Amino acid sequence: MTTIIHTPTNNLENSLSFYKQLKFEVLSEADPVVVTDGKAMVEINPDRYARAGVKSFKESWAAEVAAMEKLTKVTPIDGGYVLSDPSGVWIYLMEQEWEIATVGVTMENPCFGIPGNFMGLSLETTDMDASATLWQTLGFEKGMGSVEQGWVTYADAGGFGISLMKPLMCPHLFFNPSFTYFNGKENNPIIIDKIRALDIPIAEEITHFNKEGIVDNIIIRDPGGYGFFIFND
Repeated sequence: MTTIIHTPTNNLENSLSFYKQLKFEVLSEADPVVVTDGKAMVEINPDRYARAGVKSFKESWAAEVAAMEKLTKVTPIDGGYVLSDPSGVWIYLMEQEWEIATVGVTMENPCFGIPGNFMGLSLETTDMDASATLWQTLGFEKGMGSVEQGWVTYADAGGFGISLMKPLMCPHLFFNPSFTYFNGKENNPIIIDKIRALDIPIAEEITHFNKEGIVDNIIIRDPGGYGFFIFND
């Protein structure tokens, strides 16, 4: 099982330029277009029916789909299925093995992209219990936190992780889904300065967590609407 990030675009060159500015490496230039920062693999999809979400690949999803149909609507698509969890994030289940060369791309390696240390995706859900059940049914195993706590993480066998947050927990803009980067209190200001120098629009400068009112976290977005949380912890 391989899970990648799936982002739509209305202009492939604009999206490629955005990721190249952030020092992502191009793994595949066509069919599909895939970039990476060393940990995250991102498919940039210009298809007009593409939606922000994740794609998981393996030979058969028959067992999971049978269980999933008791939880939510599952729609057959060419090569697999698509469904959504209560966050509104689309989940593509593709019945094929991932074939793009990914040498050196692993959640265990350091990131080489400008945003810093990728820690998976963040999703804000209106139903923690339903979202937790859905991801576990897909084979993701629980990590830190808990549903009762209002924050819980899950990861697939390859280490690709998601964090679920309950409503009204995050005092800032939240784009479902969002890349999450945690860089530490010393490194994050340096990374923020690098992003400013690229003239990439900043969706929000966050001071909420800083007693001195200093911008120590920011949020940016790719051209397809995917969020990027550039956070210090």
